[in-house]
Amino acid sequence: MSTLSLESMRADIARMLHESPEDILDDDNLMDLGLDSMRLMKLAAQWREAGAQMEFADLAADATLAHWWAIVARGQAHGA
Repeated sequence: MSTLSLESMRADIARMLHESPEDILDDDNLMDLGLDSMRLMKLAAQWREAGAQMEFADLAADATLAHWWAIVARGQAHGA
């Protein structure tokens, strides 16, 4: 199982939005940057396959990388 990192998640989001990773800031509203629910579901599924414990609703509630990383980090801490 691969471990997600903040930077790998940033890279995944950037790839999905056809942006450069350095243009995706931790507190950007990713929906405002063009992420839609279908792409979000795809990212969530990809990250779950990598071992993240997250649900679509958790991600949709606060569409920022900082919030998403907090969910992933909490799950990694509990799973360690």
